[in-house]
Amino acid sequence: MRLGTFMMPLHPPGRSPSDTLPEDREAILLADRLGYAEAFVGEHVTDLAENVTSCLMFLASLAYETKDIVLGSGTVNMPNSHPAAIAAQVAMLDHMLKGRFILGISPGGLMSDAEVFGNYQKDRNAIFLESINMVLDIWKGEGPYDLKGNFFEVTTRKTMIPEIGQGTIIKPYQKPHPPIVVTAVAPHSKGVTEAAKRGWTPISANFLLPEWVASHWPRYQEGCISINKKPDPADWRVAKSIFVADDDKVAQRYGRSAEGPYHFYFKQLIRKLVGAGGRGNLFKLDQSQPDSEITADYITHKLVIAGTVNSVVDQILAFREKTGDFGTLLYPCHDWLDPVLGKRSMQLMAEQVMPRVNAALKTG
Repeated sequence: MRLGTFMMPLHPPGRSPSDTLPEDREAILLADRLGYAEAFVGEHVTDLAENVTSCLMFLASLAYETKDIVLGSGTVNMPNSHPAAIAAQVAMLDHMLKGRFILGISPGGLMSDAEVFGNYQKDRNAIFLESINMVLDIWKGEGPYDLKGNFFEVTTRKTMIPEIGQGTIIKPYQKPHPPIVVTAVAPHSKGVTEAAKRGWTPISANFLLPEWVASHWPRYQEGCISINKKPDPADWRVAKSIFVADDDKVAQRYGRSAEGPYHFYFKQLIRKLVGAGGRGNLFKLDQSQPDSEITADYITHKLVIAGTVNSVVDQILAFREKTGDFGTLLYPCHDWLDPVLGKRSMQLMAEQVMPRVNAALKTG
């Protein structure tokens, strides 16, 4: 099983982006040095806590400072940009990274972003599909383009000058395009099946109960089988909030108590997904359980793996017993309330936890 990282990222809204952005970059540079295979970064425009406003711009800042790690958009929120802009920016970044890039895409989940871009209470799934289809058509085609849909139009017919190169968008470094991944949030997600039918692979979100994570694999299998592709667990990425420390009391305080950044993360997330988003179903198996019981204390103890190395190894193996086999474990980077502890956790995860997990899987 490979180790990667995923950051939304999410920080206390009072922290300045001039402080948090270097911190987030440092986390990925550290991940590269420690041998993490992949790093995904999210984006939101209207959120002071999640202040990476363009994941592609952020990743571009890392292109020439990272060596081996594959960088991924986690995700480009397709309805909030024009397909021509996405196609051009992704292609450029893919060239900057010489193929060390994965394109993560989604309809976007933050309702204030949807409102500011004018697609709130519209069919964002339809906008998303039209957008990615146009992006793929741009990469397949040549200028002048003649793409017209219900939401977007792409053409350079009136202004193309082919002999000097004007009127054509660059194609990606990877052929025919970078690998495409989608985030899976809903239990028994139908979107996973549709993604698999198109050759895309899923990332199961880190804030899901293990039973809901497990529900994604049958959906992925269904989509693969429909196109005569053998489903491979190596293609499935699963994110899980984890904190590793040298001392268990420190691990519990930082990873699960109200003093730590993981508690803050889930407090923010619950407000967005349960309070404002009506998504309480994500956090409970019994749907008759009242939403009022979905608190940060309840969820942090239920969803965060925290402890010393041996304890975390056991918890990861127990989690995997519930979810089934998957190829990449994505370690989410939370706010570095204590940078020493945050960096140490990433180091222990790479140098001690994962080798022991993989050794146990081989002998199990």
